[in-house]
Amino acid sequence: MDMETIGLRSITINNDEHRFRALGFRKADLVIVTQYGDKLWYIDAEGIDDAALLASFGQSEDLRVELLATAESGETWTGIGYLHPNERNSAAAIRGEGPLTQA
Repeated sequence: MDMETIGLRSITINNDEHRFRALGFRKADLVIVTQYGDKLWYIDAEGIDDAALLASFGQSEDLRVELLATAESGETWTGIGYLHPNERNSAAAIRGEGPLTQA
């Protein structure tokens, strides 16, 4: 198993309710796991400053988002994922579905 962690400087999410919304955070990492040729990915974000956004996802059954993530190095990534809020800790995890594309 190989695991790569990439620090992020910005994340923009898009779905029916949240159109191209920037996600403000203190720290976020993109984690890419390769195992037996399969790649899985997820994002962990901490210190999210938008409590209303987290509450909205906490009440919603539609957690699917399109995302654009920019690494601290300037690389950009796009993909589809599911945003799972952690309102108590002002955090969220975005679990990737399908490929993550470097733009």
